[in-house]
Amino acid sequence: MKRILVTGCVTLVCMFIFCACSQTPSSSVSGLYPNDFKAEKDGQQTGLYILKNSLGMEVCITNFGGRVVSIMVPDREDKLRDVVLGFSNATDYMEIPSDFGASIGRYANRIGQGLFTLDSTDYQLPKNNFGHCLHGGPKGWQYKIYEVEKVSDNSITLVRNSPDGDESFPGNVTAKVTFTVTTDNALEIAYQATTDKPTVINMTNHSYFNLSGDAANSILDHVLYVNAQYFTPVGRTLIPTGEIVPVAGTPMDFTIPKVIGKDIDSTGYEQIRFGNGYDHNWILDTKGDMGAVAATLFSPESGIKLDVYTDEPGIQVYSGNFLDGKVTGKNGIVYQKRAAICLETQHYPDSPNKPEWPTTVLRPGETYTSHCTYKFSTITD
Repeated sequence: MKRILVTGCVTLVCMFIFCACSQTPSSSVSGLYPNDFKAEKDGQQTGLYILKNSLGMEVCITNFGGRVVSIMVPDREDKLRDVVLGFSNATDYMEIPSDFGASIGRYANRIGQGLFTLDSTDYQLPKNNFGHCLHGGPKGWQYKIYEVEKVSDNSITLVRNSPDGDESFPGNVTAKVTFTVTTDNALEIAYQATTDKPTVINMTNHSYFNLSGDAANSILDHVLYVNAQYFTPVGRTLIPTGEIVPVAGTPMDFTIPKVIGKDIDSTGYEQIRFGNGYDHNWILDTKGDMGAVAATLFSPESGIKLDVYTDEPGIQVYSGNFLDGKVTGKNGIVYQKRAAICLETQHYPDSPNKPEWPTTVLRPGETYTSHCTYKFSTITD
């Protein structure tokens, strides 16, 4: 009797091991392998964190750069599609310069000449884009590891402790980013930061969206709406001139939904020529109202619609103009020019040098906050 029982137990154990080994080691609907995101940098560990809701929406986050790696949402036929660009492992994120899905800091977008003055003190930042400081410099937070403060089935909070002098920005800053997948297929992003010394801060998420679910396609057929009657024009090196100009009668007008490809190559219009397409800040008419749609993006191919909500005063629309076919991302897809579009909710570029614009100054005792919601749905017609 004992021999039969032992033999039976051994058989069950062997069956369990065989079944476990025969299963796909990925627990991500998007096909990502968590083990491929286990790495170490500067003595800190990276990982992949999978957030879900009951409807099947899945968002994968890595704490390297606080990045959105994948967003799986249903199309009009209820098939899940991954609607953001990115890489399938931590090594590529670390070795290939990119902003894919990143939590940008300290300062999203550009600061002219990498120079600003705060309380009579000049701060010279590194120059990494046409002689300006872009996205916090060449060692911005998108290339740093965020600590995981807490994580649940549908939410994760990441923390970045940025020391005084980090990329020459003043103040010891503690920043938090919380990603939450909601029950109605939205990704909510909440930012918070404090400092011990006057500084500037402007955080955003830099996800590259392609709502067709196939990054081999361009986004030129996507339809875009931006709730903004004005934008901030730029010079040849993409620094705002300080003007605020109406979009009416220009290729910048998305107050009525328009196919992105319609005017994107209107190089007779100076702003399109300077940006090599769209790479501009629109002044939102929402005035901080999280209940008002700031922008809407729609893919006729998949039926997927994205509504953007924010309490920020501006949104940077970047149409992937500098993707050049030199980077291979998830599923072995080579990312060509205009394979995706970014909708970055933020304060205006170069605000530290434009005192008449909404301020980005953060002082001790104050708390910086910013909110963005990317809500997904479908249009079946």
